[in-house]
Amino acid sequence: VPIAGENGFIDPVDLKERVGQFPAEFNHLGRGTMVSITQSTEAGTVYSLDQIGEIADIAKSAGLATHMDGARFANALVSLDCSPAEMTWKRGVDMVSFGATKNGCWCAEALLVFNPERFGGVNNIKFQRKRMGHLFSKTRFISAQLKAYLEDDVWLKLARHSNAQGLALASAIEKSNSVRLAWPAQSNQIFMIANKDHADAMLAEGAHFYRWPASGELREKVGEGEQVYRLVTSFATSPAEVEAFAELLSRGA
Repeated sequence: VPIAGENGFIDPVDLKERVGQFPAEFNHLGRGTMVSITQSTEAGTVYSLDQIGEIADIAKSAGLATHMDGARFANALVSLDCSPAEMTWKRGVDMVSFGATKNGCWCAEALLVFNPERFGGVNNIKFQRKRMGHLFSKTRFISAQLKAYLEDDVWLKLARHSNAQGLALASAIEKSNSVRLAWPAQSNQIFMIANKDHADAMLAEGAHFYRWPASGELREKVGEGEQVYRLVTSFATSPAEVEAFAELLSRGA
């Protein structure tokens, strides 16, 4: 059940209303089980610790668990400059999908459950994983990446780099007279509103980005002939690449 909200965030007011539409004692509707938030969000923004806590409190009051989709967990963490505990269980999160794939690993993910008994115990969680097709053969070879990923804070160093390049990219967009940001930039996902012809010209020059369907509340309206585009920086993005992109932007000014 989708929840309304601006800048990629779940709106607590709408969440309360939606949760109320599924009373536990009414057996003619579906039964709610969990509230899921994405951190960082699909708009590249980052939930504050207070926002996470507020949503978790609403879920708890309705008897629901709180899940955090952490495909870009590291990027959100370094943006908030806090500990993993502060961003999760200390704010009421019950389960985290800890993703490493988008921060340097291949196919490596971990499910962190802070209170297994809430979900029927460890064996039930293992059963659910198997039934949903998330148990790979020889998965130890995939999981071995996580050891190197976490040692010496490599995962945080990679995320800080990609975030820094993302914010540099956002700064170049903000300084441009030809494009603008669709949402506030807080991580390594940057969304810009650009004239389609200008964007096509940049792509022809070697830039890499793609059109993103405008969903949710944008900071600014998309005008005629314009589109929203998604740009993502990574652990491998170099300052020189960001500078080259800024140069392409300037040609459309």
